[in-house]
Amino acid sequence: MAARNIFYAQSGGVTAVINATACGVIEAARVERKLGKVLAGRNGIIGALREELIDTSRETRSAIAALRHTPSGAFGSCRYKLKSIEDNPTEYERLIEVFKAHDIGYFFYNGGGDSQDTANKISGLSKIMGYPLTCIGIPKTVDNDLPCTDTCPGFGSVAKYVAVSTLEAGLDVASMAESSTKIFVLEVMGRHAGWIAAAGALAKRNSFDPPHIIIFPEISFDRKNFLKKVKETVNRTGYCVIVASEGARYASGTYLADAGMKDAFGHTQLGGVAPTLVDMIRDAHGYKCHWSVADYLQRAARHLASATDVEQAYAVGAAAVRFALAGKNAVMPVIIRNKGKKYSWSIGEVPLSKVANKEKKLPRSFISKDGYGITPKGRRYLEPLIAGEDPPPYKNGIPVYVRLKNQLVRKKLPPFEIT
Repeated sequence: MAARNIFYAQSGGVTAVINATACGVIEAARVERKLGKVLAGRNGIIGALREELIDTSRETRSAIAALRHTPSGAFGSCRYKLKSIEDNPTEYERLIEVFKAHDIGYFFYNGGGDSQDTANKISGLSKIMGYPLTCIGIPKTVDNDLPCTDTCPGFGSVAKYVAVSTLEAGLDVASMAESSTKIFVLEVMGRHAGWIAAAGALAKRNSFDPPHIIIFPEISFDRKNFLKKVKETVNRTGYCVIVASEGARYASGTYLADAGMKDAFGHTQLGGVAPTLVDMIRDAHGYKCHWSVADYLQRAARHLASATDVEQAYAVGAAAVRFALAGKNAVMPVIIRNKGKKYSWSIGEVPLSKVANKEKKLPRSFISKDGYGITPKGRRYLEPLIAGEDPPPYKNGIPVYVRLKNQLVRKKLPPFEIT
């Protein structure tokens, strides 16, 4: 029987290490005679629907190896959620047609909860349609909100970036607070879970160090209490540094920064919690304030990636290949934190049905009693995830990142219009 090909696609927001996962998939597959080519979807699942399949066998060994230290999505990603099979069966039928046309026997989808739901649906559909297809989900999300895995590739590097940025910005504000800025607000990602915001606390070594206040989605925002805390902090330390999650919300459930729009997955579009907080503080206390939004910078900063995160990202990609060869189906590799005082980890697995469309929030036991910081337990969880440095190569002071040729295979089917 001829070796069947792998379809690999990147989904959702990219990270500093998602290409390390791609590297793990491709390098592991290339040494297996039982496997054919790795065909990557151009712009994620859209590439499968449009039959735009990138032939990774056209890339050199050194180019694929360079993916390990290159940020963003080398093949293109997308925020496109397949509708239910009942609502739009033609999309799923098209996927199977494309897979048949290109002898694809393995489907690897690299993304978060919505992506794992897609992989799970396609696994079920392949059985219904009688087409043998092995579906493996591969975890990826900077938000760290996938359940059943100790952490998620992409998070450790964002956590490191936010912790370092909080430390450095805090030093800046402290030096100017006497006669200038007294308040600095850093807005970070995290729609429903405060993992990234919590990471800002890793910059803190004593009660006077920033961040002085963290705003979590898990803790209802109390305007009066918040403004009181800001004033007390300025009176005590001379300045106040705040790390705020974009998903901060009132007790009613209303986001502080609801933009009034939805994204492709139906999620509320967020943005603007930092200036919202600054306006509150300025109106109440009259302090000079500055704010910044980490936005894409936090997830693109490969120069500051966590070595632990890079290793784990590569490992889950390679594990997907091993799982497929072992006959596993509708599963996702997960990271298991091993027992013992010294941090170590291993790879396990979980059924896709347990992670599809589910979110893991920051435990209350990780958040301080007053709701504005983290506990020692939270710190013990977070610190190992940002450990180690794995800088990319540099030339003339700039990181050297790879750009693949991304040559497409010849199309065999009629065009397909995405609705």
